[in-house]
Amino acid sequence: MAEANPWVPASEPKAAGLLLGHFVASGLVTQEMLNISKKSTSCFVNFSRLQQITDIQAEIYQKNLEIELLRLEKDAADVVHPSFLAQKCHTLQSMNNHLEAVLKEKRSLRQRLLKPMCQENLPIEAVYHRYMVHLLELAVTFIERLEDHLEIIRNVPHLDENLKKMRRAQRVDLSRTVP
Repeated sequence: MAEANPWVPASEPKAAGLLLGHFVASGLVTQEMLNISKKSTSCFVNFSRLQQITDIQAEIYQKNLEIELLRLEKDAADVVHPSFLAQKCHTLQSMNNHLEAVLKEKRSLRQRLLKPMCQENLPIEAVYHRYMVHLLELAVTFIERLEDHLEIIRNVPHLDENLKKMRRAQRVDLSRTVP
């Protein structure tokens, strides 16, 4: 017996017809697409293409996520690089040794600090001299500018009043220049 054509309407809808009807109702496929597919290739080729497109889009999304992960790893690589960590570890160990030495001499340091300073200096390891020089430069600059900063802070509450006075003076000045 010859097989019935699935495109010819029958008294009872077949499974393929029900599936296609569901796809048309969901908007996945239009009736025009089905009409075109009758003439050329099977409509299931279009479905397989649609599935391939979906798979490719998912793969692109996955690759984009992998690229983003690699970028983050690259950005963080210098922070967690072994040589960088070894350098930080060495610096921390050096500071720790210095602090241990200070704690061992705590009693003598306390006694020295209680005595009045008479041209006595606290010894600083040579490694930290450059930091102290930089710190002293910053302190001198801060002290030089301290009076200016304090004056600015004192004038902040009067700022609105001073601005009003300046505007009034500008208006008066403008009125005098206009003939």
